[in-house]
Amino acid sequence: MNRRRYFRSSLRSRESSTSDIDPREKIKDYLRKFVAFMCSQVGVGALVVCYTIIGAVGFSRIESRYNDTIGDTVNEIRSNYSTELWFVAERWNVFNKTAFYLDTNEKLRSFQNEMVVVIKKGYHGPDSNTKWTFPAALMFCLSIITMIGYGNLVPKTSWGKFATVVYAVIGIPLYVLYFLNMGEILAGCFRWVYTWLYECSTRKNEKIQRRIVVPTTACLWVMGGYVLIGALMFSAWEQWTYLDSAYFCVTSLCKLGLGDFVPGAASKDGNESKLVINFIYILVGLGLVAMCFNLMREEVRVKVEEFREDFRQCLEDTRVRMFECCRKYKEEEF
Repeated sequence: MNRRRYFRSSLRSRESSTSDIDPREKIKDYLRKFVAFMCSQVGVGALVVCYTIIGAVGFSRIESRYNDTIGDTVNEIRSNYSTELWFVAERWNVFNKTAFYLDTNEKLRSFQNEMVVVIKKGYHGPDSNTKWTFPAALMFCLSIITMIGYGNLVPKTSWGKFATVVYAVIGIPLYVLYFLNMGEILAGCFRWVYTWLYECSTRKNEKIQRRIVVPTTACLWVMGGYVLIGALMFSAWEQWTYLDSAYFCVTSLCKLGLGDFVPGAASKDGNESKLVINFIYILVGLGLVAMCFNLMREEVRVKVEEFREDFRQCLEDTRVRMFECCRKYKEEEF
């Protein structure tokens, strides 16, 4: 009986202690833990992926409602000039070959000029419903927050342009946080692997006295291998040359985003899967760039410290030598 009373009293004391906590404090504590997790390395990566997925869903729904009248204009221009070329062929077909060539060239030149005007207004071929698929919108969101900006896909609606501004203002600082955190994670992993390989390559009797720093050449080899993988992959998919594929990889990872080469734009088969894999390739590649940046910064810091120490030692040796010279000169005088 005494044991039962003791357990009941202990349970009541626990319930009273938990009930004394304010629900607001619980919510604040949960929010603090959630914010701390989101600011961690895993949380930032998950937040970037979720942010791009949410943006892709939003932009695909907003821009798919846009009524693209440029396509109708292009169809009308094409139909009109087809009719005019038929009239030219009917008029000059057999009787005057020179006049047929001149008249045909004039019609084609006019058609070219009108198409240039339409293309400058934003015509890219397919209509908005086929362009703004989920993978295409995913790549668009990634190009915004990473500041690559391919330019092959742009919003046409007012709501889409407004959403792009808001999305960029929030997403760019989020990507910077991802860049810093992911760089630290990958740099730590690569540093551990390099240290392990370095220790395995040295003899057991030799003691490592100095600090092991990952050299810049190792970072360049990693980035070169990653670019080589991308070049082989995109050349097989898009039928690009190896130079064009490597050019696309380097310009994307360096965040230049010239937009002259974009995966999935040439063929109609497997565009969505290619865009998703391109999204993963660019996101992981930017993490590797951050890793190389951290490792190179560490090497530069170590080199600067070594140079400072050598310069200080050189000044100390110079001072000692000058002091010895002055002492000898005074001794010779006396």
